[in-house]
Amino acid sequence: MVALAQSDSALLDSLRTLRWPARRTSPVGMPGGHLARVLGASAEFTEYRAYQQGDDTRRIDWKLLARSNRAYIRLSNDRTVMSTMLLVDASASLAYPTDTLEKWRYARHVALGLAAAAHSTGDPVGVMLATANGPRRLPPRTRRSVVYEIAQVMDDTSSAGSPLLAPLLPLLRSAGRIAIVSDFLGDTDPLIRAAGQLVAAGREVHAVHVLHAHELDPPRKTTLLVDPEDVSLKRPVTDATRRKYLETFGAWRERLARDWRMVGAYYSAVVTTEPVAHAVRRVVVRRAV
Repeated sequence: MVALAQSDSALLDSLRTLRWPARRTSPVGMPGGHLARVLGASAEFTEYRAYQQGDDTRRIDWKLLARSNRAYIRLSNDRTVMSTMLLVDASASLAYPTDTLEKWRYARHVALGLAAAAHSTGDPVGVMLATANGPRRLPPRTRRSVVYEIAQVMDDTSSAGSPLLAPLLPLLRSAGRIAIVSDFLGDTDPLIRAAGQLVAAGREVHAVHVLHAHELDPPRKTTLLVDPEDVSLKRPVTDATRRKYLETFGAWRERLARDWRMVGAYYSAVVTTEPVAHAVRRVVVRRAV
């Protein structure tokens, strides 16, 4: 068993009872906790249908046959698992501030909490990290240690460079649920287009937008803004530029949320001042299908 940091253990303890229900019916697969797309023979009764040649006679409701002299079979919703993959952005813009890496640590904790919620539901869960040295992938597994292994993979990753997320998303199409944890300061437009294609193919896509509190309200003592992924881009900070930044950044966030929802993805913004467990619950606890 991989040893966990104290903060990781505390987070997992606080989310121990959290389950991540599917928001849409899942493809049929191994038995699990989510409603499947077909009617089957589970114990959860749904409706009757007239018997047809070739139906399993064991599913005939014999009491109803005796009362009505007509043969009906009982239909029910099968249940299945939903394989979950986390696509985690490890670009340089997450390495803020550079002395504490608070934004990256927060994103990592959110991803770990989501992994734990999926695993608690009985789903296979894995991770793909977009790093400056190429993607790092841990395939989805149901084994008991998989959440600890995901924590270790993220621990061994540094946020640096400008890796692209959009080319990685189609590689995760075998998963029923995909959660993208990012600040979306990179190749966002092609990423959203790729996500829309997966949603159209029946996948459940979650966009988890990680924001540092300073992005929403830059400290007034700041005198120079530097792009972490391109240090040649610098802007002096005055009252006028601060107002313009807040206006532009606010409009961009609104447009980003709208674009994700337009393609059928589930968008959630999480801020570093919010307790991680609370942020994870907001992403997970929605009306399930």
